[in-house]
Amino acid sequence: MGKNYYVYILASGVGGTLYIGVTSDLLRRVFEHKNKLVGGFTKKYKVDRLVYFEIFEDPENAIIREKRPKHWNRAWKIQLIEESYPDWIDLYPSLAAQ
Repeated sequence: MGKNYYVYILASGVGGTLYIGVTSDLLRRVFEHKNKLVGGFTKKYKVDRLVYFEIFEDPENAIIREKRPKHWNRAWKIQLIEESYPDWIDLYPSLAAQ
């Protein structure tokens, strides 16, 4: 089995500021956001709650998928999150515990 790639959405809180990213190591990347090791947008706006992610087997499809929702309106992004995780819970603690 090969390496996985992840498209993820972080939020500052329920209905808050959103950030969409792609990574090959979801736990490490979210840890970096949570601990403000990543400068820029997520640090400035305190966007560190993992509220959604998808898994891909190849980087090309992950990157294509990451770019699509970045161009969506906010309502569509919120709908995507709430279809899978309506309570906007932070998914990171349960993933890190596995």
